[in-house]
Amino acid sequence: MSQRDTIAAIATAAGAAGIGVVRVSGPRAPEIARTLLGRPPRPRHAHYARFREAGGELIDDGLLIWFPAPHSYTGEEVLELQGHGSPVLLAALLARCLELGARQARPGEFTERAFLEGRLDLAQAEAVADLINASSEAAARAARRSLEGEFSQRVHAVAEDLTALRTWLEAALDFPEEEIDFLAAPELRRRLQTVREGLAALRVAAERGKRLVDGLHVVIVGAPNAGKSSLLNALAGEDRAIVTDIAGTTRDLLRERLRLDGIELTLVDTAGLRDSPDPVEAEGIRRARAELGRADRILAVLDDRAPQPPTGLPAGVPVLWLHNKCDLSGAPPHAEDRADGRHLWLSARTGAGLELLRMALREAAGLGEGSEGVFSARARHLEALADTAERLEAAAARLAEGAGELAAEELRLAQEALGGITGRVDADALLGRIFSSFCIGK
Repeated sequence: MSQRDTIAAIATAAGAAGIGVVRVSGPRAPEIARTLLGRPPRPRHAHYARFREAGGELIDDGLLIWFPAPHSYTGEEVLELQGHGSPVLLAALLARCLELGARQARPGEFTERAFLEGRLDLAQAEAVADLINASSEAAARAARRSLEGEFSQRVHAVAEDLTALRTWLEAALDFPEEEIDFLAAPELRRRLQTVREGLAALRVAAERGKRLVDGLHVVIVGAPNAGKSSLLNALAGEDRAIVTDIAGTTRDLLRERLRLDGIELTLVDTAGLRDSPDPVEAEGIRRARAELGRADRILAVLDDRAPQPPTGLPAGVPVLWLHNKCDLSGAPPHAEDRADGRHLWLSARTGAGLELLRMALREAAGLGEGSEGVFSARARHLEALADTAERLEAAAARLAEGAGELAAEELRLAQEALGGITGRVDADALLGRIFSSFCIGK
């Protein structure tokens, strides 16, 4: 059992008519339990208790539950005091625990201790915060999958393949007189390809999980008067953007955060992309182009009667091509997959075809076919996976050159980057940054 300080914090407070919890973790938790209960508690048993001040004055009454180490959330001795949800009573009960030898917990310290005691890996620990902050049922389910270890298991599977690859390569380096034959062996290249394919699939799944947790950042672009603002209003269900027949009505970025079919969307309406002598409109166009680089999806709106595709769209950002005003062009609402992406025919004015757009946005956010396996992920995880991929690419290049030792070093760095996802690295600064974002009591 860890000999760290005993910590205490208000874990939850459900309001004056609900239940509040004070959680205590550390070696002095059993002693605090005995003092508050008046007798030794039974493990994992809900005791009715009257919580009192040192002088005997009643603070509150409720339930006391003691979880002996290591079978607790943190892996330490844990005490939970369940009382009425009044913030005043909870604060007084917390003060009593501090008086009995605990100290105030830092944000996220309970989950940090669970990680340090081996109860959770780092990806699972972060999933606790994702679960608490989930803004939709789908995001909560994804966080629960990560908490149960689905993301970590996928990472470990790639790590095991990478370990097997490193073992093969190190064996080759142990026989320098045969090194060239070993480095050119089909088995070595097959193992490397297996790792790269497994990592590629994991990156796709992690990107999907991040979008589901964070929501989609969607930027609407197109020529002036193509119907961008009408589209934003149609998705928002109310008039949030000014709509006129005058081209260039939208001068600046207009942001609208909304929930659409269970997903969080940040919609950004932009100035129509064109060359304009008007300095105000020109600044709006500059801001629009800058916003495109931060988008998860671009909605390129075209007037289907005379399509003018926007130019200068950033590479690497998926585009949905929306042929608006199909009610005027005579085209029926439908979808087509083309080389440059998916094209949808719709009418923001009448609502025809909007369901096709909603389905496409749901799929982009991770709620499409196969979403039952989506797990939560964060930007940090995507960065680690991208770093791993770069190292694998470098290792492949070194092997092609016959530089086995350099390839082995790249593979070591790849495994180190991958290990950072689940916490198999010694990085105090990283841990501090992650757990400081948690709420008190977690």
